[in-house]
Amino acid sequence: MVRSQQPEAIPTSPLPTRLSKLLAMPLLYKVLLANSLVILLGATLGTYLATRLKDTNSLVVLVSFILLGLIVSVVINYALLKFALSPLTRLRETMEQVQAGDMTPKAPVNGFDPDADSLAQTFNTMLAAIDDLSKTRAIQILHAQEQERKRIARELHDETSQVLTSLLISLAMLEESLTSDTGRSRIADTRALAHQALRAVRNLSIDLRPSALDDLGLLPALRWYIKEYQQKCDIEVDFSATGLKERLPAEMETAIYRIIQESLTNTAKHAHARKARVTLVECDAVITVSIADDGAGFDAPAVLRMPWQDRGLGLGGMMERASLLNGSVDIDSEPHHGTTINVRIPVSRAPRLDDPVALLHPESHVIGL
Repeated sequence: MVRSQQPEAIPTSPLPTRLSKLLAMPLLYKVLLANSLVILLGATLGTYLATRLKDTNSLVVLVSFILLGLIVSVVINYALLKFALSPLTRLRETMEQVQAGDMTPKAPVNGFDPDADSLAQTFNTMLAAIDDLSKTRAIQILHAQEQERKRIARELHDETSQVLTSLLISLAMLEESLTSDTGRSRIADTRALAHQALRAVRNLSIDLRPSALDDLGLLPALRWYIKEYQQKCDIEVDFSATGLKERLPAEMETAIYRIIQESLTNTAKHAHARKARVTLVECDAVITVSIADDGAGFDAPAVLRMPWQDRGLGLGGMMERASLLNGSVDIDSEPHHGTTINVRIPVSRAPRLDDPVALLHPESHVIGL
């Protein structure tokens, strides 16, 4: 049996270790040590020159030496402070990026100055806490929105629809009791309006929160929505789903449904497309969603560079829903070349909307438990 041999340890020189320890000194001691060396060197050479120079040029040489020592001291202090304060400079640049709204950068920790490193670590910890609080707040807002949508949809279905249905029955009975053709014609027109209002309320209720999403799951709700979408928007949609063997967590089904709904709504409003394709694939504990159309497209890089509140098209909402489930949204679009939106969401790490701790610490959440 052949065994792999471990390479022999190469003895390291103590110089890099000593140099790293020297560089890791606090800024105060660095400046103090550098100035002490400059003063010691200047005093030694100055004393030597004062005792050795006897001619008339000795004063000029001594003054030149003092000026040279002053210049050397300034240069050394400048270089030292520039090097030692570089972590603070980078920390200030990071703070400016965060102040501009970009929460992704982190303050560098290079080990050159313990005080600067401590400040950078504290700042990074504060950014992480702010990010966790922002995610928790976003989760609570989205959860509250969905609950309010569900409540309004239920009231529209149970109350408003029933009232309109009763009105239709009453109008039908009234129409049968009339003998005048004019009166029956007017009642028929009123019934048509009431029936149109009932259909509009029904569609609004389903758009707010389809009952199939809660009762049957994601795929039946999507099939129903796409069927209604094709009839209403006159856009052919090819829908396929593979690998989905069981229902996903409720918050993931809601997020995927809303992302597909928003994407197809944008296709109908802005793309002027004739065909669209929606694909769902579950593989290796990852849900991949693809929504593509053959419409007008848009300049995706330019739109994504804009602040999220100015992007429009619902892109910010789609990205936020995916990011809260530790997922990502990639948009590929060019003018006159259609649009493709790819969404990737991990299944095994998907938290519940009513459990912010599981979202912020997804490694503690296991699907199905």
